Amino acid sequence: MRTIVVTGASSGVGLAAAQDLAARGDQVVVVGRDPGRLGAAMAAIRAVATGPAPDEFRADFESFDQVRRLADHVLARYPAVDVLANNAGGMLGAYRKTEDGFEATVASNHLAPFLLTNLLREALRGGRVVNTSSRAHQRARVDPDDFTGDPASWNGWRSYGAGKAANILFTQEAARRWPDILSVAFHPGVVRSNFGAGPVTRLFYKVAPFLTSTEKAGDLLTWLATAPAEELRNGAYYVGHKVTEPDRRLADPALAARLWDSSATAVGI
Repeated sequence: MRTIVVTGASSGVGLAAAQDLAARGDQVVVVGRDPGRLGAAMAAIRAVATGPAPDEFRADFESFDQVRRLADHVLARYPAVDVLANNAGGMLGAYRKTEDGFEATVASNHLAPFLLTNLLREALRGGRVVNTSSRAHQRARVDPDDFTGDPASWNGWRSYGAGKAANILFTQEAARRWPDILSVAFHPGVVRSNFGAGPVTRLFYKVAPFLTSTEKAGDLLTWLATAPAEELRNGAYYVGHKVTEPDRRLADPALAARLWDSSATAVGI
């Protein structure tokens, strides 16, 4: 039995994966932000669980304090964590600064998962980290020296892409710094979900004919969480079941190291 923490698990890809993992008999820790959706998700996950009762914790990844409370909860109950699936995140419709002073998209998509992973680092020894990224990272610009941004020039897609690029750089650098932990990132597909900001974008992600189902995307997350370690490549970015080279600008260990160090400073570790 594995202990698996899935963030952003109250809907979409995270919920589909959490259901699959619970059905396999794993101890699943389900993390979500919205209490109503989290409650509905827990009912669905409990209905298929074949192992221990699924655990739940509500946390908003725009708050580092809530991320720290989540880590405390996990460490108090589980001395070892086999898998951390950093799946929480999303795109905003307008510029917003978090209570910690950072642009909310980069905070929830990168800084919060970075903080959580570091806080769980010792419990993850011998385990793995699966980071949900996106093809939206392509052509994105990552600035390790600026997590606040300029409200006047802010763009939702650009900020989201930068956060997803940061996920890949974090994965690469984690593989170098923590060789005892398997770290991978993946693109789940263009998933039919509640993703997006604004009615037009949300409608697109509900009705476009070529969208990936949440079940298929959840299956991919489950595979990355459970496949034998020797079948996966540490630090790699996956599209489907294949290792794929991300945007060439991310093939820069110096950039990844700078992002790691500045992120550590930003989150206070």
